[in-house]
Amino acid sequence: MASPAILRYPGDVKTDNSQWYAFYTQSRHEKVVAAQLEQRRLEAFLPLYRSWRRWKDRRKLIELALFPNYVFVKVAIGDRLRVLQLPGVISLVAFNGQPAPLPEQEMNALRKGLKNDIYAEPHPYLRIGKKVKVIAGPMAGVEGILVRKKDRYRVVVSIDVLTRSVAVEVDGADLELSGR
Repeated sequence: MASPAILRYPGDVKTDNSQWYAFYTQSRHEKVVAAQLEQRRLEAFLPLYRSWRRWKDRRKLIELALFPNYVFVKVAIGDRLRVLQLPGVISLVAFNGQPAPLPEQEMNALRKGLKNDIYAEPHPYLRIGKKVKVIAGPMAGVEGILVRKKDRYRVVVSIDVLTRSVAVEVDGADLELSGR
C-alpha cells in the first residue's frame, strides 16, 4: 500500500478556524502541488495508492492519486490565496460560490486508514445501494455503501463535496446497517 503524503508541521501557528478543503489541480499535478505546499509549510494530504501499469516493454508499480486532480489542504479560508497562487492549482472546490469544507471526521478516518495500510483504490461515485457503517478496525465510524468484489466485501466511502468515492476492503463482521 502506498504511503499517503501527509504534510504536517506541529510548530507552525494554526488559527482555530482551519478546516480541510479540496483544491482542484491540473491533470497529473497532484504530487507537484503537494510538494509546493510542503515547501510553504502548509498542512496538506495527498492520498496515494499503488497500481501496476503495463507498457510494451515492461511493467512497473507506480503511485497514483486516490482522488485524481485533488489535493486536500487544512487552511483558514482567509489564507486560501496562499494555495490558489501555486502553479498547478486551478480552484478551490465550492458550491453555490461558497467554499465547501470537508468533514474533519471523514478526513481523519481516511488518513488513519491509509496510515494503517488498508487497501484502497478509486471507485465510481455511487448514490444507491445499502448504506453501512464500519464498527471495528481502522475505518471504524465510517459510513458508506456496501459492494462486493469476488469473495470480498468493500465499503465505498463517498466524499460528496468532490463527487468521488473510494472502495475500501473490510471484513463483513465489522459492518452494520447504517441508520441514515
